[in-house]
Amino acid sequence: MSDNLNLAIIIGSTRDGRFGPSITEWFREQAEQNDRFNIDVIDLVDCELPDQLVDSEENIPRAVLNLSERLERADAFVMVTPEYNRSFPAPLKTAIDWFHSEWAAKPVSFVSYGGISGGLRGVEQLRLVLAELHATTIRDTVCFPNFWDSFDESGTLTDPEGPNKAAQHVLNNLAWWAQALSRQRAVEPYGQ
Repeated sequence: MSDNLNLAIIIGSTRDGRFGPSITEWFREQAEQNDRFNIDVIDLVDCELPDQLVDSEENIPRAVLNLSERLERADAFVMVTPEYNRSFPAPLKTAIDWFHSEWAAKPVSFVSYGGISGGLRGVEQLRLVLAELHATTIRDTVCFPNFWDSFDESGTLTDPEGPNKAAQHVLNNLAWWAQALSRQRAVEPYGQ
């Protein structure tokens, strides 16, 4: 069994023509180079989560149960998110709201993209939402302002040096937090 940490990278947009998968692929490659993580890329398009929450644990849809298992296994999360109307995508909020303990006492970072703000206005709102669920958002992120200027038509970074360095910095900090919180959860389950 590997001593690596389990990192879930979540693609937050489900829109047609979205750019999130290209950015996620770049970040996944960075995480593989870091060599501390087992990686699970979660594309919310594939999860097919219902928009309406249920009142009873007995009525939880199979799609929610499947994703719950993947989130529960994760030691850390990276949310790849665009900024929509100064916030983050509704499918990402739906994915967050279906779950509670899966997020608790685990670190989260962000790779954001958008116009002039690079998606950071959406990230700031995500920090508030995740704090309510007892997730630990780390300060450092990777963002792509005017992302269309940073990638070519095939989705490849045109000047990767700065973003690659930023990604490794985020991954190192995420690993530190994931190790610390994982050890503590093993000693004493969070919220018990």
